[in-house]
Amino acid sequence: MKKRDDMTFAPEEYERRIAELRQRIEARCLDAVVITDPENIMYLTDYQTTGYSFFQALIVPLEQEPFMITRAMEESNVIHRTWVERTRPYPDTGDAIQMLVDALREFHLDDKRIGYERNSYFFPAYQQDFIHTTLVRAKLLDCFGIVEEGRICKSPVEIELMKKAALATEAGMKAGLAIAHAGVTENDIAAEISAAMFKAGGEAPAVMPYVTSGPRTMIGHATWEGREVLPGEHVFLEVGGCYRRYHTAMMRTAVNGTLTDSMYKAQELMKVALASLHDYVQPGMTVSDVDNLVRNIISHNDVGARLVTRSGYSIGIAFPPSWDEGYICSLKQGDSTILREGMTFHIIPWMWGIDGDKTCGISDTIYVTDSGIKSFFSLEKDFTVHPNRKANSERVTEITATVTDAQTKTSAETAASRAETTAKSSPNRSPKTKKVTEA
Repeated sequence: MKKRDDMTFAPEEYERRIAELRQRIEARCLDAVVITDPENIMYLTDYQTTGYSFFQALIVPLEQEPFMITRAMEESNVIHRTWVERTRPYPDTGDAIQMLVDALREFHLDDKRIGYERNSYFFPAYQQDFIHTTLVRAKLLDCFGIVEEGRICKSPVEIELMKKAALATEAGMKAGLAIAHAGVTENDIAAEISAAMFKAGGEAPAVMPYVTSGPRTMIGHATWEGREVLPGEHVFLEVGGCYRRYHTAMMRTAVNGTLTDSMYKAQELMKVALASLHDYVQPGMTVSDVDNLVRNIISHNDVGARLVTRSGYSIGIAFPPSWDEGYICSLKQGDSTILREGMTFHIIPWMWGIDGDKTCGISDTIYVTDSGIKSFFSLEKDFTVHPNRKANSERVTEITATVTDAQTKTSAETAASRAETTAKSSPNRSPKTKKVTEA
């Protein structure tokens, strides 16, 4: 393993992850694993690229040094980002899976017990079939989830890094709520959110913000479509901030005009659900227990709303098309997974169908401690209420200027916070490396 000081985490963190993975490899009586999931590869090596639609794999033998198979263009990401020293790149005119087969033979693994992620999005069935029909002396076994066993509980340094993602999330949400007046378009709101996130140090998220207004809030996972917010309407926002591919997410709601009794009741019920979690949730509970706690509170309402989804999901490393780790762990009924220290969740006690035609949300991203849970955020949970007047073009300009001023202040605060955090967590980094990390 190549030692370097310019990666997301110190070398010792990656050494720990590989060592623990090898313990699980040995426990499953395997000789090596072929890892193809982008999030898992990054977790183990710090490798990332937007070109993950091309086949890529990290092979971790039980005893030999790991090696990677990548498209030739992507090999630079291995060289410049990771500790991996052995690569076998394939050209665009080559055969990626044949390269994998050849490399397994080269390193004398072609007659061993090899685990592979059978359920990976990025290792399709036809490629798996080729492996099975070609490596006839090997025993190929599904090891899906073997890396996720390590990812599900975040280490202290991962928690600290997610706090940086949270700064971007909050900055984006503040900007979105501030401009969500009648008279602006959903595009205007999305633009302010995105600019604020990136100015606060955030990087390209796995999913861009969800911005809907009025009747469009009833459409699941809808993004902005240029619609103008009308007087009296509400705006539903869900923002996921990203830093070094780690994410935190948050839902909030803005209301233009009077906060109706139904909307007020919804607001208070969601706040009660989140407060109850902080009062009662602790390690040792099952995720089903947590889901029942949230679901029972939200379900007992008289405004016609319901919780139509799971009540939360694991969140952390993510690439498009989703920022959640829900396939690793979700808060849902009947799941007996035990909460453990270091788990991180986006808790979503949102309410669908208020008065039959409104969706609102207040959510939180939390991490499990040794005695309870803590939030990554400090932003006010109450709905943001704007006066019921339609903003003209001059008003929109004024709002935008106000938001920009707030963003500048937030960016300065964020930069100072990141500098302090980095100085504490990475005292041995050279000044040049530290500057690159914080940029």
